[in-house]
Amino acid sequence: MKDVSENVQSTYDNQYTNSDAQWRNMGGRQKAGNIMRLCGGLKAKSVIDIGSGDGAVLSFLDKAGFSDNISSLEISDSGIEKIKARQMASLKEVNKFDGYKIPYADKSFDLAMCSHVLEHVEHPRLLLREIARVSDKQFFEIPIDFSFFVDNKIKHYLDYGHINIFTPALLKFPLKSEGFEVISEDFVFITSDQVRFAYKGKPLKIAVQLLKNFIIRLTPYRKVKPSAYTVLCKHD
Repeated sequence: MKDVSENVQSTYDNQYTNSDAQWRNMGGRQKAGNIMRLCGGLKAKSVIDIGSGDGAVLSFLDKAGFSDNISSLEISDSGIEKIKARQMASLKEVNKFDGYKIPYADKSFDLAMCSHVLEHVEHPRLLLREIARVSDKQFFEIPIDFSFFVDNKIKHYLDYGHINIFTPALLKFPLKSEGFEVISEDFVFITSDQVRFAYKGKPLKIAVQLLKNFIIRLTPYRKVKPSAYTVLCKHD
């Protein structure tokens, strides 16, 4: 199985040393809510979070009592430091991994969570197979970066480490072709607070984005171009 390439690894080692903590916490609250909405009924006794970032999502899940037995895997040294510093009661262990090989036995976990990770992965099918191997059910969330002219924004997305572009259907295709059954799904939109934070000091852009989100929510296009897409699966 392939390790993550050296240039990607070096980028993520220092990924969480910058000053974007407030933005990540805002996103973490929403992502944790998405997980609880789709997976809360599972009452998972053992959970693994793959690609935990700085632990913002896990922190909100911990406070909500989502599970009392969570393991974390993260590729970034700076992320692991941030996760450990949060001192979460439900987090049993956090380990660094190579981006692909998950160091646990088959079906070790009731639920595997993989939130905003696949867009960063060079060989996503390899990771999908490992996630299926170690878990009974799987939760995925990806940002929807797709546009008809996305190739004109390569530098923008590479600055965020996004090397794969998805729509909901373009996520479900590799999931289904790898043997995942989609149990439930949700189409997520950026909150008004996030819009105001992202475009602080730019009232026209704030108004345009809020109007755009409102219009998209009311049309069938909401299932093509939400802000993010979440899905709960079971692997056959």
